[in-house]
Amino acid sequence: MHHKRGGYSYLIRPILICIDLAILITSIHYCLEDKYDDVLYYYLGLGWLGISYILGFYKVYRFTSVLKIVSSIIKQSAMLLLLLYAFYGFVRSRNVSVVDTVQFISIAVGGIGIIKIISFYALKKYRSYLGGNTRHVIIIGNTTGTQQLATFFKERIDLGYNVLKVFAAGLPDTIEDSFSFLKENDIDEIYCAVSELSDEQINEYIKYTDEHYSVLKFVPDSGMMLSKRIEVDHYDYIPILSIPQVALNKNANRYIKRVFDIAFSLMVIIFILSWLTPLMYLLIKLESSGPLFYKHKRNGINYKEFECYKFRSMKNEKHLALEQVTKEDVRVTKIGRFIRRTSIDELPQFFNVLFGDMSVVGPRPHMLSYTKDYAKKVDKYNYMFRHSVKPGITGLAQVKGYRGEVSQDEDIINRIKFDIFYIENWSVLLDLKIIIETVLNIMKGDENAY
Repeated sequence: MHHKRGGYSYLIRPILICIDLAILITSIHYCLEDKYDDVLYYYLGLGWLGISYILGFYKVYRFTSVLKIVSSIIKQSAMLLLLLYAFYGFVRSRNVSVVDTVQFISIAVGGIGIIKIISFYALKKYRSYLGGNTRHVIIIGNTTGTQQLATFFKERIDLGYNVLKVFAAGLPDTIEDSFSFLKENDIDEIYCAVSELSDEQINEYIKYTDEHYSVLKFVPDSGMMLSKRIEVDHYDYIPILSIPQVALNKNANRYIKRVFDIAFSLMVIIFILSWLTPLMYLLIKLESSGPLFYKHKRNGINYKEFECYKFRSMKNEKHLALEQVTKEDVRVTKIGRFIRRTSIDELPQFFNVLFGDMSVVGPRPHMLSYTKDYAKKVDKYNYMFRHSVKPGITGLAQVKGYRGEVSQDEDIINRIKFDIFYIENWSVLLDLKIIIETVLNIMKGDENAY
């Protein structure tokens, strides 16, 4: 018999499905029953289960983000609406009421959405304060990735990961000690740093997880960035990697993002830059001579070069402007230090957005010389991947703290990790979340903005 882990947590999903079906049936009863027979109950009930399976509506895990849950609710409700109108067309109904339909969708999806969010947060509180629904894990290896993972598990107690031990060469508990530890303890998940293990050791962990119905996961090196959409073709026996078309470059998504970019940039230009530009002209000119705008070439989509605009924040010394700005940089003027710290200097880039060279949200563009330097520090495929979309004024890497000066290799590696995550997981909701976080970071101040 298959051993169930996590107590009775495996019952959570079936219970939620039953609750959702009850809400759906109740909504049909109060909003649509007087117009149709019992066929509608079976049709929408089975249809709900079908689209839930296709869209993965119930694939919510302890590490799933709220943004993804909200996105799944929106997708599920849209498909439910399509199912209902397909039913109207099939039975050739003449008494379709838009009010009843909207009321049904609002009650059904609203109720299901509320239950989904409440259950998600209730489980978080249950793990945080009562210590229930936990996963007992061990970590194998002492790399940057495993250290970050251990810190993440410790800080996010709401996720319910209990790290029992860390085993690695050079630590009190060695990798060999982990095998005797596994014999004496029941472990739910094992996280391994692949670079520190031999094939024999990996096979031992695989054998344990197979026998105990545990989970084995691998933590890549900090410099290894894996794309979930890498396409591999084989020319005879030769594997060939190619950059696939990402979701952001599909026609429908590109149109949606472009409309948003134009609307958002026009609002900023009309309501902010229209009065801020002459004010900045006076303040910048009072302190130093030179142009109002600083123009510099950067790489955009597919490495295409374009001129990126900023309010000038440094003394007008062109030969020094190519050097990376550092903390307490003597080239930065007093007003320049203020506009850099508040990101006001970046606002002219909304003209770049309007012209089509940039987007409001995306990977930050690098100067031409830095593009070549940074490409040497990371996997070339992943660096090319970030150039498959338009660069942005702000981005996921920036709101996560990786902006400004690149003082060590880890800075650019982590920046590109977040860029790739953004490209592979893009949505309008993610863009809005990044914009809101950017505004909040500006209001509270960013130590990397100088």
